[in-house]
Order: sequence, then C-alpha cells, then structure tokens
Amino acid sequence: MTATAVHLQAAEPRSRFGDLVAAEWIKLRSLRSTWIGYGVTALVVIGFNVGTAYDTYKYWSEQNAGHRADFVRAGIPLDEAFTVNAATVMMLALGALGAMAIVGEYATGTIRTTFAAVPARRSVMAAKAVVVTAVTAVFGAFVAGVSFAATQAILDQRGAGVSLGDPGALRVVVASALLAPLCALVGLALGTVIRQTAGTMIASVLVLLVLPMVLTDGRHWSAVASHDTLYQAWRRLVAVDYHALHYPWTIGGAWTVYAVWAVAAAAITVVGVHRRDQ
Repeated sequence: MTATAVHLQAAEPRSRFGDLVAAEWIKLRSLRSTWIGYGVTALVVIGFNVGTAYDTYKYWSEQNAGHRADFVRAGIPLDEAFTVNAATVMMLALGALGAMAIVGEYATGTIRTTFAAVPARRSVMAAKAVVVTAVTAVFGAFVAGVSFAATQAILDQRGAGVSLGDPGALRVVVASALLAPLCALVGLALGTVIRQTAGTMIASVLVLLVLPMVLTDGRHWSAVASHDTLYQAWRRLVAVDYHALHYPWTIGGAWTVYAVWAVAAAAITVVGVHRRDQ
C-alpha cells in the first residue's frame, strides 16, 4: 500500500451515529410494504376498540339500571379503550414488523453491504434499534390515543365515558402505547439472532403470546414466570379493578417487566451481530 493510499484511508471520516440513524430511517421509510403494514395494523387495532365501544352503545338500552351503574364502577370503559383483541393483534403485527427490519436485510443480502460500509456492527444495530423504537413509539401513541378518544366519545353518548384524568385512564393509554415499541424490539432481537423469516415469526408468536397463555397462576413458579411476560404485564397495567386469584403482583412490578424487556431486547440486538459471519 502506497503512502498516498495510507493517507487517504486514515483521512476517511468515521460514520457518526447520527448518520447511521439517518441511514436506517431512509431504509425504513423507503419500503412501501412497511407503511402498509403499519397502516393496516392501526386500522385493525382501532377498529377492534371502536367496534367494542359501539356494540356497548348500541345495546345500552337493554341493560338494567344496576348493570349500567356497575359498568363505570367496574372500569369497563377503560377495558374497551384498548381491548385484549386489539392488544393481541398489535403484539403480533409489531413483533413481525420489528423482525422484518433486520430479517429483510438478511434475506436480500443487503446486510453484507451495510456491514462492509460500516464495520462497526454494534453501532449499526444500535441505530436500527433507535429508529425502530422511535417509529413504533409514535405508532403506539397514535393508536392508543385515537382508540381512547374514539371509544370514550362513543360511550359518553350513553353517559358511560371517562376522561384521561380519571383514575387509571392515563396508565391504560401509556401501557398500551408502549406495548408497540416493546414488541417491535423483541421482534428485532429475535430476527438478529435467528436471521430467518419463518423461524423468527414463529419465535415471536411463541415468546409474545403463546408462552404467557400457557403459564398459569395456579402455582407459584408458573405465576412468577407468567408475570415476567409482556402480555401479562400489560394486562396488569390496564386492569382497573384488579383481583388476583392466587399470587398478586404490583403495578410497579409490571412497569419493571416493561423496562427489563426493553433493555434486554436492545442489548441482544446490539450484541447479537458481533463476531458472527454474514
């Protein structure tokens, strides 16, 4: 290597982290299928929530006075602000969208080009995690906010709606909104490790939904393991009238589960590509 070549190589600037984030954002926004996925998911999730609230509105007159009074007292308006069906759909969809942010690059081989241009793999994956988290956090906030506003507006026509300032309402919205970036990060982490589309999608479903449903509260070890899953943490956070059958746990514990999953998924994403062949 000549002195001139050495000088040029030494003078070549390193990629700044902001540049990597910008590059990952360009990758994400340039895929039309990604935005179609987000759009369809938003419509389905909001549709589930609004449909449930409208069903209550439609058949409200068939309930007796006692049931109507218990409706608000039991926190059912907040149950309808973000339903279990809506959360299930969002978890499945966001896990898949998060996984495709990396699995798609492995499938097309563009990940080799990325790492050839920027050998600092950890920085690349950290930038990808930042972009995925930011986009899905905005998505989650939008979906949860619209769902709450729309469902309570419908219920309010029957005098059963609640406001964001009512006890537990803000927690329901925030917990449901954060479920989106958390599931996307889990999908991204699984995709980083597995690197195959089918395997990653299956693993995402198993980790996010199947495992929490298999574990029960009947035994202590099973209850503790169940409480450590994202799905059950969300259920605890959105439960207004909470009554544990066997092994109760706290709201603070559920928020801790959220934080641990976020940190663990981000760490696996960043470390998972180090010293591995493409």
